[in-house]
Amino acid sequence: MRAIVFDPDARNNFAHAEVADPVSSAPDELLIEVKAISLNFGEVKYGDNAEHPGDIPGWDSAGIVVTAAADGSGPPVGTRVAGAAWSQGWAQRRVLAADNVAVIPDSLDFETAAALPVVGVTAVQIIRRLGPVLGKRVLITGASGGVGRVAVQLAARAGAHVVAVVGSPQRGAGLRELGAEEVVVGLDGVAPVHGVLEHVGGTMLSDAYALLEDGGTVISVGAASGEPSVIDFEAARMARKNNGIESFMTTWPVGADLQYVLDLAGRSELDAQVGYRDSWDNLDAAIDALLGRRVAGKAALTVG
Repeated sequence: MRAIVFDPDARNNFAHAEVADPVSSAPDELLIEVKAISLNFGEVKYGDNAEHPGDIPGWDSAGIVVTAAADGSGPPVGTRVAGAAWSQGWAQRRVLAADNVAVIPDSLDFETAAALPVVGVTAVQIIRRLGPVLGKRVLITGASGGVGRVAVQLAARAGAHVVAVVGSPQRGAGLRELGAEEVVVGLDGVAPVHGVLEHVGGTMLSDAYALLEDGGTVISVGAASGEPSVIDFEAARMARKNNGIESFMTTWPVGADLQYVLDLAGRSELDAQVGYRDSWDNLDAAIDALLGRRVAGKAALTVG
């Protein structure tokens, strides 16, 4: 079959290649004929989980079940599904555990469904971790990206007053329509917040921590800036605040949370924000657009 593999000699470290078909190794695994994939910043920028030449990267994919799980735990052959794992997604066929897939509603195309596994599940799990946010101020940094745009919608849906932080006014386009009450460039003048969903790292994380109300929490999802974060915890303590910082890693399996997100999108209650669509044959152009901050939301590619 055809796949995208890690190739350190390629322009963006990824290239198409012929590889062996995947084989399931557990009774709860199913085989999917992949129709679309999506790109995430971490896997493209840092090559997460693709360390050796020939490794197949890819977290998100959507397609059709061609071999059902032997134990009967997953959807039957012919079902349209989306799913995630930490690798093997950028290929014409993929094996996934049944509890890491969800059924795609009839109203969604494969590209839209492929855009939602990692960003949708991440947003759901972080907002859930923040606890009840009805009437509370929630700050979302990197709000113009894939996770950010979904998180804005879900936080607003939960009743939060959403403050969306972006890198430029242009990157903030459309965020108010998604539910943000405030769209800001930088944190100057931002009032205190109850919780922070933080993607940028560096000074953004430390400045966001300083904005917390007593009892507030910053949840760190990533560090797109690549900068280290320095926080004066003593200053925070002397301000008589009991605040926290938590690192985030996805809780697996993701099937139930993904089904929730897909169903919302299927009912037009959530916009997947697919800002870039193309064929996976044009992978380099998609990577350039994503790393160049020219994609509002997610980049989704059809697989042929």
